[in-house]
Amino acid sequence: MSVVIDTGPWYASVVPGDPRHADVVAWFRVNNQPLVTTDYIIDESLTLLRSRGERSRAIALGRHLLDLSGVTVHFINEAQVRQAWTLFRDNPDRGWSFTDCTSKVVIDTLHIKQALTFDRHFAEFGALELLPKNPEKK
Repeated sequence: MSVVIDTGPWYASVVPGDPRHADVVAWFRVNNQPLVTTDYIIDESLTLLRSRGERSRAIALGRHLLDLSGVTVHFINEAQVRQAWTLFRDNPDRGWSFTDCTSKVVIDTLHIKQALTFDRHFAEFGALELLPKNPEKK
């Protein structure tokens, strides 16, 4: 069973000053399940790091995710973008970002049951176990 990894944990994993850094690093150390992330989450993570002045950490994370194949990267295809658009368009009262919608589509497509995330919106995605067990509110 794979675990989808969201933006917040990627950020926290490489920024020692993040309050969740130690918890995320500890989780990665003991995890033995395959990891999945998406190209949209990578985009969001690397952009967040660079926008916060963490250029070298953005490069290091990009290398880990894209060059060293430390994780399975699911590339969103056109049909999934359209499904995400439908979710985004048809759920205006939800706080889901477009990237959240792409994540939901991938979670449903790949039948993923667990997500490492701090994003409270993932709790609205149905039968999905959120990790770590007590994620903070976004």
